[in-house]
This record gives sequence, structure tokens and C-alpha cells, in this order.
Amino acid sequence: MGRAFEFRKARKMKRWSAMAKAFTRIGKDIVMAVKEGGPDPDTNAKLRAVIQNAKSVNMPKDNIERAIKRASDKSQGDYKIVLYEGYAPHGIAILVETATDNINRTVANIRSYFNKCNGNLGTSGSVEFMFDHTCNFRINADEIDVEEFEFEFIDFGAEEVFEDEDGIHIYAAFEQFGAIQKELESRDYEILSSGFDRIPQVTKPLTPEQAEEVEKLLEKIEEDDDVQNVYHTMEETPASV
Repeated sequence: MGRAFEFRKARKMKRWSAMAKAFTRIGKDIVMAVKEGGPDPDTNAKLRAVIQNAKSVNMPKDNIERAIKRASDKSQGDYKIVLYEGYAPHGIAILVETATDNINRTVANIRSYFNKCNGNLGTSGSVEFMFDHTCNFRINADEIDVEEFEFEFIDFGAEEVFEDEDGIHIYAAFEQFGAIQKELESRDYEILSSGFDRIPQVTKPLTPEQAEEVEKLLEKIEEDDDVQNVYHTMEETPASV
């Protein structure tokens, strides 16, 4: 198994386990998708993908419909994706993805978390190069030969394909998202969820005491309503997942 498999295994039980946080995150994704491509999922591939993700975390249908309606309202502000980069204690690189309608508020909050936890908020480009920007899909594994499937989807940019109890997972470069989504849909595969990750190229092991210091910073960042995803280079173990 490759880095994508290990990355997913390490993050699976921890990130986005809180349902309220997941709903907030997906609600913003819906707004951004509707603003970009309209409220009809049949003609908006990005919105289709977000709705699949909403269903995968059991977001009620009424919540999804309300979010689409709210996004279609001209008075609804738009969110901007902003990346923040920095270092936690012990040289751990951190990359924070936010979706914000108030950049001044967001940067002030993120900076305060780093400062309070003995970290440093860096400049643009200071750590992003340490992560590979990838896209991913999870599909229903019923009646699919994984090896044959992987061989076929290499032509569409798939770099890593593996199966676990949640289905078949496909990881590829960020730019291949549209091509893979289109091919999966054309073959009538059931897409259970999809999205984007930033996988660290190298991770650093820490002692339990050091890891606890880093976790304090990660928790503060992840609790912020403007934060969509947090990535880091700390080597995660089952005990810290």
C-alpha cells in the first residue's frame, strides 16, 4: 500500500468525526459550488460531488436543500478559499485550508492559535511544497475487481487504488478530478464521496509528549468555524488518531 492508504488510515477516525463540524464544512462547500456553477446538480458536477459527500455523513436532505436555496439567494455572501501555512512545535509543518467571508477575522484567529501554542504562522509557500495536492473518490466496491479497475483507471490519472471496509478508494493528482469523476459517472459507478487532500511527502515521528503539544495546536485550529481542513507532517500513530 502507498502513502494515500496510510494517510487515509491515520486520519479516518479523527478528522471530521464531529457531525456538526462536518455539516458546517459541507454547507460552505454547497454555497461555493452553487455560486460557481448554479443550483442544479445535473448540470453542476461540483455540486453533485458535494451532495454525495453530504449524504456520506448522513446530512439530512432538508439541510442540503436549505443550503442550496440559501446559496442561490443574492444576499448570501461568497466564501473564499485561503491557505495558511506555519510550524507547530518540534518542526512540524502545518497547512490550514479555510473558507472565509472575512479574511481579516480568519488570519487573526489562525495567528493567535499558533502564537498561543508556541508555533509560528509562516508566509505563503513556506510549507505548501511539502504536501502533494491530491483528489480522491470512494465508490461502492460491489462486483468490482480492484486490480482490473486500477489498471483501467490509470489511463485517467489514478495513482493509487485500494479497497477497505468502506469501499474502493482512488487517489490521483488534484488536476485529474474532473476526468475521473466524468469516467466514473459514465460507467454508472456509485460515487459515495469525493474530495481533495494534501498528503505530506515526509512525516516526522515525535515522542508522546511532543505529539501532545502539537495536538493542542491542531485542535484549536480545527475548532475554528472558518477552517475546512488541517494537514501536518507529524507521523500519526494509532494512539494519536
